[in-house]
Amino acid sequence: MLMLSRTDVAQLLTMADALAAVEEGFRQLALGNVMMPQRAATTIAPANGLHLSMPAFVGGAVGALTVKIVTVYGDNMPTYGLPTIQGLLLVHDAQTGSVLAMMDAEQLTATRTGAASGVATQYLARQDATTVTLFGAGALAPSQLAAMCAVRPIRRAYVVTRSGEKDGPFCAQMSAELDIEVIASRNTQQAVEQADIICTATNSQTPLFSSDWVRPGTHINAVGAYTRTMRELDTATIQRSHVFVDHHPAAQTEAGDIVIPIAEQALTYAHVRGSLGEVITGQVRGRTDDAEITVFKSVGLAMQDTVTAARLYAKAVALGSGIHVDL
Repeated sequence: MLMLSRTDVAQLLTMADALAAVEEGFRQLALGNVMMPQRAATTIAPANGLHLSMPAFVGGAVGALTVKIVTVYGDNMPTYGLPTIQGLLLVHDAQTGSVLAMMDAEQLTATRTGAASGVATQYLARQDATTVTLFGAGALAPSQLAAMCAVRPIRRAYVVTRSGEKDGPFCAQMSAELDIEVIASRNTQQAVEQADIICTATNSQTPLFSSDWVRPGTHINAVGAYTRTMRELDTATIQRSHVFVDHHPAAQTEAGDIVIPIAEQALTYAHVRGSLGEVITGQVRGRTDDAEITVFKSVGLAMQDTVTAARLYAKAVALGSGIHVDL
């Protein structure tokens, strides 16, 4: 069995790799070639934690089988100095079921989440989008910005956080890595009003900004809220927007940004125009003009882990990376 550490994953997995893998994964999902039971979620209320088990088989051109065990503990960083997201992923041989690899899942999860936003942005955002506003500076944030820069000619990013404590170092790091202007903003309205693309990557339970601030033509990637009681967008934003999701069953059961407006009887699920995979395969139209507001709502799918891990495993084998162990 091949073991890939957090360092191995960080060194091997590029955003270009993840974008290609995730796009193919969404294509296979829309074509009906993915077996993906709803993830098993165990709440650890005393610790503000969540334990997730996420298996998936992606057939078609991919032919990969994985399972990810991941924990999401919102208090980890401020209380213990530990990552919010931690986990491991097993890669199986899809023909025999044998375990081929075990790898750290923290960096993989962040990168594939960014890649999903990147693929959505590629298909849904205006071609001339140059300014991003990012909510959050946690584990998911760097890959969100990296993905935006990979698919659009981004020149400036505004970063909005709750406390502002991480803003300085985060902005300096992202500016150096991406060669763009990255600015910490304490004026949420101004940051939203200037954005061509908005990425929300927080664990907020309530909307982050007012729909009134979102200008026509904006594209929004909402990836932070992953339960039916969490939301980053207000009902009016969902109502104004052409909404696309990562996967219909997951969106209907786990996406508070959609579930809550439906519960308020502000709209029905028919308001969702389609899934990202359906846009990629041409089953559903994406953006139709430069004035409409588009939203990509994602709760994260095991399929994204599977296709990303499969590509990473193949690359590691080709380069001789990692450590081989006998079980």
